[in-house]
Amino acid sequence: MRWLSLLVFLAISLGGGLLIGANNTPDDWYRHLDKPWFNPPNWVFAPAWTVLYVLIAVAGWRVFQAGNRRAMVPWVLQMALNFLWSPLFFSAHALLPALVVILGLLAAILAFLARTGPRDAIAFWCFVPYAVWVSYATLLNAAIWRLNG
Repeated sequence: MRWLSLLVFLAISLGGGLLIGANNTPDDWYRHLDKPWFNPPNWVFAPAWTVLYVLIAVAGWRVFQAGNRRAMVPWVLQMALNFLWSPLFFSAHALLPALVVILGLLAAILAFLARTGPRDAIAFWCFVPYAVWVSYATLLNAAIWRLNG
């Protein structure tokens, strides 16, 4: 049962990320946006998110197994906001609403870190690269909004 629950968390994280990502890809609109100098090449996103989604799943699974409900709330919230961001940004072309969502995502990630740090170092450290990446993505979203808004 323990390993089955890990598969469920991997399916949610990786499966959801793959489904959302495949249906909300950069298009001509995105290619023609003004972007800041620190915008990464497009090929970086798929491998980065694959690793991050595995780490997100492992962290969620660990807090679920430990019964840490206080950490599960921000885990679920960050997953929902994570899945909402791409359709807003890439499909709806809604730069400011996407920025608001990613700020909420970052807050949920930080709440998860605060609620796991004292109890589960592995779950905590699984989320640190995610926090760094989403901080960078937030800055990127803000810069693109500022340059094109």
